[in-house]
Amino acid sequence: MQTQFEIDGRLVDLTEATSRARELAESITFVDAQIRQLLNEWAIADTARLAYLAAIAREQRPAR
Repeated sequence: MQTQFEIDGRLVDLTEATSRARELAESITFVDAQIRQLLNEWAIADTARLAYLAAIAREQRPAR
């Protein structure tokens, strides 16, 4: 778990925070990881979409 977070431009040390604040920090860490995972999945899907569009474009060209 992170021991420090930046909140409103201030660095907050959680080592002396309440147990609730530490739980919330763990939730933030979890959500941040989920967001990173979704961004990775988005990148994969976007790359596939571009490949499909390129394949369609190739299919539309007359054969030589």
